[in-house]
Formats: sequence, structure tokens, C-alpha cells
Amino acid sequence: MAGTIVANTINTDTGLFSTNNAYSGIAKAWVQFAGSTGTIAGSFNVSSVTRVATGFYIINFATALSNANYASAVSVGDGTGSGRFAFANYPQSTGGAPTTTAFYMGTTTFSGTPADYAYTSAIIFD
Repeated sequence: MAGTIVANTINTDTGLFSTNNAYSGIAKAWVQFAGSTGTIAGSFNVSSVTRVATGFYIINFATALSNANYASAVSVGDGTGSGRFAFANYPQSTGGAPTTTAFYMGTTTFSGTPADYAYTSAIIFD
């Protein structure tokens, strides 16, 4: 296979390629954390999770995204099979519309009561 690669700059440890911002349509950030504490178990491009209150979180990006027009997917689990629900960009005074530096999410029981879950996850696509 023959071909030519032309590039002005390729960043590896820092910059666009380190956060996947150079690519379209792939995950720009993801995190799995303990809902009761916000302690991160694993992540990519997430610097911290702030637990605002029971079931409400701010996920802070390590490197800002290129814009705030991204899609999100969130999930929760506790290993018991009890009813649970996760939602993104909760409309609270501490949250709201997505930004390039933070993402807001919440978790509740099926009845709508805010709740923390052992396995709380979010992924951001741009």
C-alpha cells in the first residue's frame, strides 16, 4: 500500500490528539464514579466530579471541548436491580445547559427521588 501523509503538526501527549478533539464523532470524555462520593474509578478527559447534593453532579473536563453542542449518554447501577434513572444537564441553579468545561447530570429512583448509585457513568460525544 502506498500513500502520502501530510501534516503540519501532530500532537501526542498534549493538545488536540491527547483529548480526541481532533477527531469528529468519537468520545471526547467519559467517567465512571461512585455516586455517594464522586470518587472516580476510571475516566478520560475528566479532571473531577463534584457531588453537589444527593443525586446531582458536575463533571469537570480536564481539557475544554471545542464547543458545547455535544451529545451525552448517562447510566447508573447499584448491583441490586432496584429502579434507577439517570439524566443529563439537570435544570438546577447549580447546573443547566452544557458548557465546554463542565457537564451536569443527576440520578434518581424511578419515582423521581434523588439518589446516589455505586456505579454512575457518563460519556460525551462531539
